[in-house]
Amino acid sequence: MSVASRPVWRRRVLWVALACLAVGVLAWMRLRPPVVDAVPAEARALVRTLQFTGRVKTPARVEVGVTVTGRVARVAVDEGDAVEAGQPLIELETDEARAAAEQARASLAQAEARRESQATLALSSAEAALGQAEATLRAAERELTRTQELVAQQFYSQSRLDEARRAADVARAQRDAARAQVQANQRSGAERGAAVAQVATARAALAAAEARLAQLVVRAPAAGRVLLRNVEPGQIVQAGKGLLTLSVQGPTELVAPVDERFLGQLRDGQVARVRADAYPEAPFDARLVRLAPSVDAQSGAVEVTFAVQGALPAFLREDMTLSIEVRTGAREAARAVPLKALREPAAGSSGERATVLVAEDGRAVAREVVLGLRTLDAVEVRSGLKDGDLVLLDAAIVPGQRVRARPVPLTTRAGAGQAMSSSFSR
Repeated sequence: MSVASRPVWRRRVLWVALACLAVGVLAWMRLRPPVVDAVPAEARALVRTLQFTGRVKTPARVEVGVTVTGRVARVAVDEGDAVEAGQPLIELETDEARAAAEQARASLAQAEARRESQATLALSSAEAALGQAEATLRAAERELTRTQELVAQQFYSQSRLDEARRAADVARAQRDAARAQVQANQRSGAERGAAVAQVATARAALAAAEARLAQLVVRAPAAGRVLLRNVEPGQIVQAGKGLLTLSVQGPTELVAPVDERFLGQLRDGQVARVRADAYPEAPFDARLVRLAPSVDAQSGAVEVTFAVQGALPAFLREDMTLSIEVRTGAREAARAVPLKALREPAAGSSGERATVLVAEDGRAVAREVVLGLRTLDAVEVRSGLKDGDLVLLDAAIVPGQRVRARPVPLTTRAGAGQAMSSSFSR
């Protein structure tokens, strides 16, 4: 081989070597097991929550108005004012009604005076008249007896006897009339009853006049707050028209419509964390106190009611929008795997079975597992795994395939809208 041909030969050898190296590298890369993300099976605290939007519920909303037609003299409250039970809210003009009440009060006083006069004077006068009538009757009867004797002895004529009899009859009639008058003026008598009835009538008339006067002042039916005012002084108002809208005080409740799919997760007494959309920096706690007995046929939602725990936040307003997160399940120590690791996922329930792939000796091995608590993106494995097992996440891997597991931490994502969310801690 000449000296000139040596560089060419060396270049050829170099190219052949490089080609062989490239083929080897390609073959090695094709035969090398793929790197697959795997989550280590280990005990963690697992919490399941349900997030949805709710609002502040008004305990009771009352439309307040007048029961008689009249002109408004004064409106004592404005929108937003807090009111106490019985506090005056609206006053109508009262001149005519006050005059009627005064007249009824005077009539009552007159009737009571007449009753007292009858009880003290009329009865005494009637008793005196009765005594006088009885004395007159006795004298007339004695005169009649004496006249009868003298007529029998023929000292008096028959006409004199008839006159004596008439006098006795008149005296007896006067006595009977006086006795009836006494009975009438006694406590159970007619005169007494009439006087008492007049007092009762006058008292009823006064009560009616005072009731009408009271109707001209609209008072708060209970403690609460004025939400809406639709009346001004000088306005002519009619009975039955709502003039003020009040929210009556009561226990502040929070309500939210929850999709019926999540109904099985909710129980009385569950704790919720609440944030007002307007004040997200001031969360507070609430407790689930009531589930509606029926599901809305139109929306497929059930109304859930919560009671505020602890001090009531001052910023809460009726119908305020809230973000509510309910803690619906928790495990202190649970082997949890991502939902995407399940090969045969099914609708979640305690005791559900599924299959996962576990890295063993460089290969993907199928394991049947029993599942428990399910969250938005993870599920508890109750049996089928042990601590340290690497659960493969790549859905393209098949059982028996050679793999190289790359451990990655279990991560979570926050729920949005009405959905489950989850959180984990080691």
